[in-house]
Amino acid sequence: MSDTSVEMSSAETTLARPEAPAGGGSVADYFALLKPRVMSLVIFTAFVGLVTAPGTLHPVFAFTALLCIAVGAGASGALNMWYDADIDANMQRTAKRPIPTGRIAAGEALGFGATLAVGSVVVLGLTVNWAAGALLALTIAFYIFVYTMWLKRRTPQNIVIGGAAGAFPPMIGWAAVTGSVDFASIALFLIIFMWTPPHFWALALYRARDYERVNVPMLPVVAGPDETRRQIWIYSLFLVPVTLLPCAAGNGGMVYLAASLLLGTMFLALAWRVFRRRTGPAAGLAARQLFGFSIVYLFALFAVLLVEHGLGLYIAVPWGWT
Repeated sequence: MSDTSVEMSSAETTLARPEAPAGGGSVADYFALLKPRVMSLVIFTAFVGLVTAPGTLHPVFAFTALLCIAVGAGASGALNMWYDADIDANMQRTAKRPIPTGRIAAGEALGFGATLAVGSVVVLGLTVNWAAGALLALTIAFYIFVYTMWLKRRTPQNIVIGGAAGAFPPMIGWAAVTGSVDFASIALFLIIFMWTPPHFWALALYRARDYERVNVPMLPVVAGPDETRRQIWIYSLFLVPVTLLPCAAGNGGMVYLAASLLLGTMFLALAWRVFRRRTGPAAGLAARQLFGFSIVYLFALFAVLLVEHGLGLYIAVPWGWT
């Protein structure tokens, strides 16, 4: 099915927008705008990039770098919620966010997100280095302008291309230490980039009606659940060998190699279950299990890298390229 097949007339695509509130949300409301669950993954992967990078960074500057990356990620979340307030109000998963419920005005969210975005980039560039600052600026811009404003409502490949935004944090952490980007940091980027489609499409399988309701062309809506399952399986097959790239780059050792193979086998088993179970409650359960495990999977991969370098357990694999 083509992208245009999901387009509808303006009358059909009119979405209920939340009424403009008086504003003045609570601290908790503004914190919710930052998408703290997403931010936690961003901070962790950036921290791994920072720790595993060659060289050292003063603890004060390291903390500043992580804080700026966290604030930049939060800014992206706030700006995303501002732009997507119309569809958020009509999706079960997002209807209780601060803007759809009227706890924060859309304009306040825009100002809040823009201020944090500019501030995080400037502070990171001035206090750490401008290579990291430029990467953070690219990440925010990519997430807002490329994914949120351009791709999300136009193509089922939205999460494939747009997923690059979520893959930049370890590169930013790496650049904070080294002032540059090299193959080892790109390997960390590629892991998250390849992980994002099967992770998100597993969620989209059992949330397809939400996206259909607001005319967002996620893959299950446009191509159907069976094609989505096939794509999940294909991307999973590519993901597992990509997770071995840190070993080739000299950033992952024998412990990481063993962990990535074990975790990859488990990921493939769950992805295969999603591919095979196509009807009834078992199909929905398989998708939920893959989605839940995919979060643990990524955290575990990066945690092993952190443990290897932090506890001195690194033993280079014999076939590394560097």
